[in-house]
Amino acid sequence: MSPASGGPRLVLVGPMGVGKSTVGALLAQRLGVAYRDTDDDIVAAEGRAISEIFVDDGEERFRVLEKAAVRTALAEHEGVLALGGGAILDADTRALLTGHPVVYLSMDVEEATRRTGLNVARPLLAVNPRKQWRELMEARRHLYTEVARVVVPTDARTPEEVAEAVLDALEKDEA
Repeated sequence: MSPASGGPRLVLVGPMGVGKSTVGALLAQRLGVAYRDTDDDIVAAEGRAISEIFVDDGEERFRVLEKAAVRTALAEHEGVLALGGGAILDADTRALLTGHPVVYLSMDVEEATRRTGLNVARPLLAVNPRKQWRELMEARRHLYTEVARVVVPTDARTPEEVAEAVLDALEKDEA
């Protein structure tokens, strides 16, 4: 798992609720490196929740903040990095991910419902969450796959099992 030019040891992408934060922290611990989440960076810099940014400033403003946060984290962070679910929507961000060990954590709508109930404070899922989640995934799945070196399904797996599967998949990818 060698990062591109000193960047993150690995980068996690995938939909909201897939477990990037939980799995990322586990992976960082196992690898003996720091964990960083670009959503946390945005919240810290703005002093308010992502849902507030969406409501107060709109999605377009949030995406500008997200793009800057990803660029900074890719340049500065050498541990495990998790990106927000929509970070891959930006073509420049996808280009920046080239050469990095990116892992797409996937799940289906049934798993998303089981994990989150699709009723938590997710700004993009405010109305008819199951339908909106499916539509988001139809629009994003190919982008996650485009940037990923490996895809690791998370359905019916514990965070520990997912972390182990990520490490196994990256090891096989490098072989």
